[in-house]
Amino acid sequence: MEPAVSLAVCALLFLLWIRVKGLEFVLIHQRWVFVCLFLLPLSLIFDIYYYMRAWVVFKLSSAPRLHEQRVRDIQKQVREWKEQGSKTFMCTGRPGWLTVSLRVGKYKKTHKNIMINLMDILEVDTKKQIVRVEPLVTMGQVTSLINSIGWTLPVLPELDDLTVGGLIMGTGIESSSHKYGLFQHICTAYELVLADGSFVRCTPSENSDLFYAVPWSCGTLGFLVAAEIRIIPAKKYVKLSFEPVRGLEAICNKFKHESQQQENHFVEGLLYSLDEAVIMTGVMTDEVEPSKLNSIGNYYKPWFFKHVENYLKTNQEGLEYIPLRHYYHRHTRSIFWELQDIIPFGNNPIFRYLFGWMVPPKISLLKLTQGETLRKLYEQHHVVQDMLVPMKCMIPALHTFHIRSPGHRFG
Repeated sequence: MEPAVSLAVCALLFLLWIRVKGLEFVLIHQRWVFVCLFLLPLSLIFDIYYYMRAWVVFKLSSAPRLHEQRVRDIQKQVREWKEQGSKTFMCTGRPGWLTVSLRVGKYKKTHKNIMINLMDILEVDTKKQIVRVEPLVTMGQVTSLINSIGWTLPVLPELDDLTVGGLIMGTGIESSSHKYGLFQHICTAYELVLADGSFVRCTPSENSDLFYAVPWSCGTLGFLVAAEIRIIPAKKYVKLSFEPVRGLEAICNKFKHESQQQENHFVEGLLYSLDEAVIMTGVMTDEVEPSKLNSIGNYYKPWFFKHVENYLKTNQEGLEYIPLRHYYHRHTRSIFWELQDIIPFGNNPIFRYLFGWMVPPKISLLKLTQGETLRKLYEQHHVVQDMLVPMKCMIPALHTFHIRSPGHRFG
């Protein structure tokens, strides 16, 4: 009887462990199981919903009318906060897990949450070459609409879920920034609700002190409710050249040289070790060599950073023609190189062909389901950070930032 009792006790303890620790074990050590079974399908549903919503809103031209009502609602919330004594700081009511950043701000629980449900494209004016958008409009929304009518943003950060508000209030940079500057430099006007509930519009000539103070202010000067952004004519493809470069000094010199060539619309480098990189230069074009066309955005295609690495491994230069929107969102499917830590076999051809159409999982859902233990692991041992440094400081900066990681991107 004793062995039977011992076996029963062991079985009971195992079931208790499954109940208490089993889910945590899966979410941390075998996270791909949860991501593949639950988050990928759920992410696809989210994407379909938001795509359909944006299409309907724009087709019905209801965004401008709804926008005015939403702005008045934000003003009302701010004035109520003021009437109640302004006892705490204010912040946007958008949950921290919805942001692209890995960090989850704790201030959301202690500050007064002002609900700002502004996620629509308000107007596209091709005569003035301006698109007017609400702050929660994503880069995916922008490219889906304006690329289809022959226009684009001069600076368009690559992840689908990056928002206009985040890129203005934080830092927006892309591989065209050597030519056009940061995301803030293509903005021509901001509309804000200030701490007293008043509405203000600012441009380089109207309320200019506020206009130049808004970028990088992280929302401390007011609630952004709309922005006007410059647009330029788009072409169908990007003619992208790949050049493997070895030696840190040679890498930095090559990158600096290409960044000074104004004919290059795009300049980007992927660093695979401290002294191995691939430098890419791109030019928008309507012409294409069919044999060199590479639609890298198709779900079954290799992840972009892995595709680029092949040029380094073979030590060969290359030339490809990539559809414009595919180029803009080249790092979306693999979330740069973050997804390989979550789904280790995600770039396997079998997985790409069978399930790649559901990739990537929404970053917001990954954050929402990561749990306290995993969150602490990310905070203490995982760094995802943009750094802006002068070109002359690139070599010491890369030495400082270098860690054993899949790679670094600079552009």
